[in-house]
Amino acid sequence: MAGAPAVITATPEDSVHIQTTAVQTLRDHEHGAVVPPVHLSSTFELDPETESNPFAYQRGSNPTRAQLETVLAALEGSEHAFAFATGMAATAAAFSTLESGDEVLLSASVYGGTFRFIDKVFPGRRLTGRFVADLGALTDADFTEHTKMVFVETPANPTLRVTDLRRISELAHRHGALVVVDNTFMTPVLQRPLELGADVVVQSATKFLAGHSDLLAGTVATNDAGLAEAYALSQKAEGGVLSPFDAYRLIQDLKTLPLRLERQQANAIALRHFLDAREDISQVWFPGSHSEEEARIHASQASGPGAVVSFELAPGLDRVTFLRALRFPAFAVSLGGVESLICRPATMTHEAMTDQARSEAGISDQMLRLSVGIEDERDLIADLEQALVAAAR
Repeated sequence: MAGAPAVITATPEDSVHIQTTAVQTLRDHEHGAVVPPVHLSSTFELDPETESNPFAYQRGSNPTRAQLETVLAALEGSEHAFAFATGMAATAAAFSTLESGDEVLLSASVYGGTFRFIDKVFPGRRLTGRFVADLGALTDADFTEHTKMVFVETPANPTLRVTDLRRISELAHRHGALVVVDNTFMTPVLQRPLELGADVVVQSATKFLAGHSDLLAGTVATNDAGLAEAYALSQKAEGGVLSPFDAYRLIQDLKTLPLRLERQQANAIALRHFLDAREDISQVWFPGSHSEEEARIHASQASGPGAVVSFELAPGLDRVTFLRALRFPAFAVSLGGVESLICRPATMTHEAMTDQARSEAGISDQMLRLSVGIEDERDLIADLEQALVAAAR
């Protein structure tokens, strides 16, 4: 893994690395179980005198979900963390603090599901989303009295453009706006937005956090007590909470997150170099590929490039033939799993966008996004090579 490993600091005397935090945060001290139990009950017995219990009804709170949220907070280095049923439920919770008339600034290449939420849900709530080609170029002049949030993906999906989180946080806070970072591509293993000035971190835990393409989940983390109350209310009032069994599974998945991501990233770097050297590949996108400045920024705020690479076949190669010839990356949406996946963002992950919106975001019809898994890099390279040869025939 490139760069120094991330460190979780509880106190100056008690600092551990993130792999240890992922494995050792939870212990069942009551029974001595190495793996804490899963609590499936939908309701909990109350004390007749006080009519209280830390847990009363599963939608509001659940011991297993609370255990997961303890681990998530430890990994993020946050005071508060919340688990939701999906990544979009987590993003919706982050937007739940907005009020009628508020505006959100977002990258033009934001994830298609987020774009759909802005496009379809915001108007009914009298909210405005303003898409910006390059969030890194924002200045004071871009903010108005209605701008209450900047929603950032860095690296962006799927262009992998980089935004300076320190700069954008300072700029947004100067205008009283929150900074929400979708950190799905990096995870807290590689990038820690709260330490860089962001107010809120959201993730689709479906992706790298769970890592096995068999679980839907979303997370929100913050150090702001007021925002934490709003997100707890979102869980209870809107009900998009993670089930106890899925929370239990995610706890177990998180234990291998740093190890999985280390292998995935190493594979992605090898595949990127392979693609870069090919004449039958017209362009390769990765964090820092847009400019030397973005490369410098990413190196200053993240400890590696992650495990997603986008690329475009050279003119004359048949995309369908290339995709059908691939043996290992499945042609499917999503990312972050132990198995490699490849998709066409224009018609899959970002199909909610108009042609014009995709063009402005830099998402071409020929772009392919490759999420690299933990397979042997030699097999992945050989597979890409034979598919490229097949596509050229």
